[in-house]
Amino acid sequence: MKTQLFAVLALATPLIIISRVNAGNYQDLQRLNLTRECVECDLSGVNLRGAHLIGADLRGANLSGANLEGVNLEGADLTNANLKGANLSSALLTNVNFKEANLNGANLTRAQIYDSNVYGASMDDMVITGAEIYHTGIGIGGDAADMFPDWD
Repeated sequence: MKTQLFAVLALATPLIIISRVNAGNYQDLQRLNLTRECVECDLSGVNLRGAHLIGADLRGANLSGANLEGVNLEGADLTNANLKGANLSSALLTNVNFKEANLNGANLTRAQIYDSNVYGASMDDMVITGAEIYHTGIGIGGDAADMFPDWD
Protein backbone atom coordinates (compact mmCIF):
# COMPACT_ATOMS: atom_id res chain seq x y z
CA MET A 1 0.00 0.00 0.00
CA LYS A 2 2.80 2.41 0.90
CA THR A 3 4.55 1.60 -2.37
CA GLN A 4 1.42 2.43 -4.38
CA LEU A 5 0.94 5.70 -2.52
CA PHE A 6 4.58 6.63 -3.10
CA ALA A 7 4.25 5.80 -6.81
CA VAL A 8 1.15 7.99 -7.16
CA LEU A 9 2.87 10.91 -5.39
CA ALA A 10 6.02 10.46 -7.46
CA LEU A 11 3.98 10.69 -10.67
CA ALA A 12 1.73 13.54 -9.54
CA THR A 13 4.40 15.86 -8.11
CA PRO A 14 6.02 16.73 -11.48
CA LEU A 15 2.57 17.47 -12.91
CA ILE A 16 1.85 19.94 -10.11
CA ILE A 17 5.21 21.65 -10.59
CA ILE A 18 4.83 21.73 -14.38
CA SER A 19 1.36 23.25 -14.17
CA ARG A 20 2.75 26.10 -12.08
CA VAL A 21 5.73 26.70 -14.36
CA ASN A 22 3.69 26.53 -17.56
CA ALA A 23 1.65 29.52 -16.43
CA GLY A 24 4.35 31.55 -18.15
CA ASN A 25 7.70 30.98 -19.71
CA TYR A 26 10.06 29.47 -17.13
CA GLN A 27 13.17 30.89 -18.81
CA ASP A 28 11.64 34.37 -18.84
CA LEU A 29 10.75 34.04 -15.16
CA GLN A 30 14.33 33.00 -14.37
CA ARG A 31 15.70 35.93 -16.37
CA LEU A 32 13.44 38.35 -14.48
CA ASN A 33 14.49 36.95 -11.11
CA LEU A 34 18.20 37.12 -11.95
CA THR A 35 18.44 40.41 -13.87
CA ARG A 36 15.22 42.39 -13.22
CA GLU A 37 15.05 42.69 -17.03
CA CYS A 38 12.54 40.82 -19.16
CA VAL A 39 11.67 42.82 -22.28
CA GLU A 40 8.83 41.28 -24.34
CA CYS A 41 8.81 38.14 -22.22
CA ASP A 42 5.88 35.86 -21.43
CA LEU A 43 4.95 35.96 -17.78
CA SER A 44 1.25 35.42 -18.32
CA GLY A 45 -0.47 33.87 -15.33
CA VAL A 46 2.67 33.68 -13.18
CA ASN A 47 2.52 34.15 -9.42
CA LEU A 48 4.86 36.98 -8.40
CA ARG A 49 2.97 37.79 -5.22
CA GLY A 50 5.01 40.02 -2.92
CA ALA A 51 8.01 40.16 -5.27
CA HIS A 52 10.44 43.07 -5.14
CA LEU A 53 10.79 44.17 -8.75
CA ILE A 54 12.14 47.66 -8.10
CA GLY A 55 13.34 49.20 -11.37
CA ALA A 56 12.44 46.11 -13.42
CA ASP A 57 12.47 46.49 -17.20
CA LEU A 58 9.28 44.80 -18.37
CA ARG A 59 8.68 46.74 -21.61
CA GLY A 60 6.29 44.82 -23.84
CA ALA A 61 6.02 41.93 -21.37
CA ASN A 62 2.91 39.76 -21.27
CA LEU A 63 1.72 39.75 -17.65
CA SER A 64 -1.91 39.04 -18.45
CA GLY A 65 -3.63 37.25 -15.60
CA ALA A 66 -0.49 37.40 -13.46
CA ASN A 67 -0.73 37.54 -9.66
CA LEU A 68 1.19 40.68 -8.70
CA GLU A 69 -0.52 41.13 -5.34
CA GLY A 70 1.64 43.18 -2.98
CA VAL A 71 4.47 43.45 -5.52
CA ASN A 72 6.89 46.39 -5.34
CA LEU A 73 7.31 47.79 -8.86
CA GLU A 74 8.78 51.14 -7.85
CA GLY A 75 10.51 52.72 -10.85
CA ALA A 76 9.64 49.80 -13.17
CA ASP A 77 9.17 50.26 -16.91
CA LEU A 78 6.01 48.55 -18.14
CA THR A 79 5.72 50.47 -21.43
CA ASN A 80 3.47 48.51 -23.83
CA ALA A 81 3.09 45.70 -21.27
CA ASN A 82 -0.03 43.54 -21.25
CA LEU A 83 -1.48 43.51 -17.72
CA LYS A 84 -4.98 42.54 -18.79
CA GLY A 85 -6.75 40.92 -15.84
CA ALA A 86 -3.62 41.06 -13.66
CA ASN A 87 -4.00 41.22 -9.89
CA LEU A 88 -2.07 44.28 -8.67
CA SER A 89 -3.97 44.61 -5.41
CA SER A 90 -1.93 46.19 -2.61
CA ALA A 91 0.96 46.76 -5.05
CA LEU A 92 3.42 49.64 -4.66
CA LEU A 93 3.44 51.44 -8.00
CA THR A 94 5.56 54.57 -7.55
CA ASN A 95 7.21 56.12 -10.63
CA VAL A 96 6.06 53.23 -12.82
CA ASN A 97 5.91 53.78 -16.58
CA PHE A 98 2.63 52.25 -17.81
CA LYS A 99 2.80 54.15 -21.12
CA GLU A 100 0.51 52.44 -23.67
CA ALA A 101 0.11 49.43 -21.36
CA ASN A 102 -3.02 47.28 -21.35
CA LEU A 103 -4.54 47.57 -17.88
CA ASN A 104 -8.00 46.39 -18.94
CA GLY A 105 -9.65 44.46 -16.14
CA ALA A 106 -6.61 44.84 -13.86
CA ASN A 107 -7.31 44.75 -10.13
CA LEU A 108 -5.62 47.70 -8.40
CA THR A 109 -7.58 47.42 -5.15
CA ARG A 110 -5.66 49.13 -2.32
CA ALA A 111 -2.66 49.75 -4.62
CA GLN A 112 -0.45 52.76 -4.01
CA ILE A 113 -0.02 54.54 -7.35
CA TYR A 114 2.17 57.65 -7.11
CA ASP A 115 3.74 59.73 -9.89
CA SER A 116 3.24 57.04 -12.54
CA ASN A 117 2.89 57.53 -16.31
CA VAL A 118 -0.29 56.09 -17.85
CA TYR A 119 -0.12 58.04 -21.12
CA GLY A 120 -1.98 56.09 -23.81
CA ALA A 121 -2.70 53.17 -21.46
CA SER A 122 -5.93 51.23 -21.89
CA MET A 123 -7.81 51.12 -18.58
CA ASP A 124 -11.27 49.68 -19.31
CA ASP A 125 -12.97 47.88 -16.40
CA MET A 126 -10.01 48.48 -14.11
CA VAL A 127 -10.75 48.08 -10.38
CA ILE A 128 -9.33 50.91 -8.23
CA THR A 129 -11.34 50.42 -5.03
CA GLY A 130 -9.42 51.81 -2.07
CA ALA A 131 -6.38 52.66 -4.21
CA GLU A 132 -4.23 55.66 -3.31
CA ILE A 133 -3.64 57.55 -6.56
CA TYR A 134 -1.51 60.71 -6.60
CA HIS A 135 -0.04 62.64 -9.55
CA THR A 136 -1.14 59.89 -11.93
CA GLY A 137 -3.71 60.18 -14.72
CA ILE A 138 -6.11 57.60 -13.34
CA GLY A 139 -9.52 58.79 -12.29
CA ILE A 140 -13.20 58.07 -12.55
CA GLY A 141 -14.63 59.42 -15.79
CA GLY A 142 -11.36 59.43 -17.73
CA ASP A 143 -10.69 63.19 -17.41
CA ALA A 144 -7.61 62.83 -15.19
CA ALA A 145 -5.36 61.48 -17.97
CA ASP A 146 -5.41 64.83 -19.78
CA MET A 147 -3.92 66.60 -16.74
CA PHE A 148 -0.69 64.57 -16.73
CA PRO A 149 1.54 64.63 -19.82
CA ASP A 150 3.63 61.79 -21.18
CA TRP A 151 7.10 61.44 -19.61
CA ASP A 152 8.86 61.31 -22.99
